[in-house]
Amino acid sequence: MSRAIAAERDGFTVEEVLRKVRGDRVYYDVEGTLPDGEEIEFDVLMELTGPQIVEIQRDLEFADLPAEVSTLALETTGGSGPVRIIESVQTDGAVIYELFREGAPSDPAWEIRVYGGQVELLGERSIH
Repeated sequence: MSRAIAAERDGFTVEEVLRKVRGDRVYYDVEGTLPDGEEIEFDVLMELTGPQIVEIQRDLEFADLPAEVSTLALETTGGSGPVRIIESVQTDGAVIYELFREGAPSDPAWEIRVYGGQVELLGERSIH
């Protein structure tokens, strides 16, 4: 697992590892920091062929969202905006923005996917 992460982000320092199970899939959330101090998390799926990084996540401020995402986020939340945002870069190049509402810190209330120039509100939670 550490080789896959090192190949993706050189100089990453692991601070915490959490095992989680979703259905029949086993993941490890590997949290830590890059040399510049940025905090990121790797979601690593354990497969028969070995560990696979399925997404790289970091927290964002609303002001850091791309304009088309912030517009859709405001429409989706009724103008109030989310209280927390996680940017999740997928292995296929898509970026999913997980938006959290007040009082619900465990699961995102909405997800917005950006891929191939298209921005869409997902009707169901992404697989990872």
